[in-house]
Amino acid sequence: MDSCLAQLERIGREKLPQMIRKQEEKGRPVSCVIHNPFIPWVSDVAESLGIPNAMLWVQSCSSFSCYYHYYHNLVPFPSEKEPEIDVQLPHMPLLKYDEIPSFLHPSTPYTFLQRAILAQYKNLSKPFCILMDTFEELEHEIVEYMSKITRPIKTIGPLFRPLKSTTNNSNSNTIRADLYTADRCIDWLDTKLPRTVVYISFGSIVHLKQEQIDEIAYGLLSSEVSFLWVLRPPPKELSVEAHVLPEGFLEEVGDRGKLVQWSPQEEVLAHPSTACFMTHCGWNSMMEALTSGVPVLAFPYWGDQVTNAKFLVDVVKVGIRLGRGEAEGRIVPRDEVERCFRAATGGAEAEELRKNAVKWRQAAEEAVAEGGSSYKNMKDFVDHIIQIGKV
Repeated sequence: MDSCLAQLERIGREKLPQMIRKQEEKGRPVSCVIHNPFIPWVSDVAESLGIPNAMLWVQSCSSFSCYYHYYHNLVPFPSEKEPEIDVQLPHMPLLKYDEIPSFLHPSTPYTFLQRAILAQYKNLSKPFCILMDTFEELEHEIVEYMSKITRPIKTIGPLFRPLKSTTNNSNSNTIRADLYTADRCIDWLDTKLPRTVVYISFGSIVHLKQEQIDEIAYGLLSSEVSFLWVLRPPPKELSVEAHVLPEGFLEEVGDRGKLVQWSPQEEVLAHPSTACFMTHCGWNSMMEALTSGVPVLAFPYWGDQVTNAKFLVDVVKVGIRLGRGEAEGRIVPRDEVERCFRAATGGAEAEELRKNAVKWRQAAEEAVAEGGSSYKNMKDFVDHIIQIGKV
């Protein structure tokens, strides 16, 4: 990863100015350069060409605050001498050692990702603002505080739009970025009663241990809930064996369960049969769940996922915690899996989670609607760029 990012920077510093100059020669001068956190050197290129630059942060503002305070050594974080200390950050709940982004933990094996993420803070003075895929109502106090001590933060999310904005719209300009072709599963969901199906997906990167897959499978069998489970073969670069389900599992679950290698997640989350979403708590999946009004079973693995899980469960109260990530270092047993499946699909707790999820769905919809906080922030950003272009 280090070598890939170094190669990207070496070539990018040479080619990006050429691309920008070519656009100017064609009468389409670049008014602003927006980059993601993993290529902070783009700020140097933009500055050298006299072009305004903004950074698009694609995780939560809470995670942004964690990385910022760690990089500047503003508060104590877990260390080799004190690996299990709590972390208290401004306007955030107390984070246990396994609730900070795991790349900041001294035991992380992914030091290259830690370096890649933290590198952006060296150049943070150069972007004139930070665009964030969150919305003000979700992280108001943290956004306000971080805007004062870093660069102005403009919340423009959720960038994931509710399905109803594109369904049956042949003129939709929606650009999809699915990594894989989705399997058919909506017809199967149509056969299920409302709010009875557990949707299970851990994204395209997370690969759980076989033992954990076994425990989830046995938990599903015992819970007797209906489920749609995305179970992909591992990426070749991981050099690990594909997951194997317990013998007789598919025969025993019959039609109450369906396995796919990939799913149309937007449609699944919007489907009335979906009761909850068992997720690794990646930020994209978290925003999709909130925007769709679907409660979650939080099963984080690494990175910012553990911090996202903390907020889903303890702050916005739309989830049940089912695991604590790699820092915890344990296999979640089948009886715990079964108990959480039952709690999320029926009874008073499920109803309370659903009410909270609907509330946050409405808040997300209002944020991106005309006049909403994210709508106004995006409009202000565009107006600012247009004004600069006139100078």
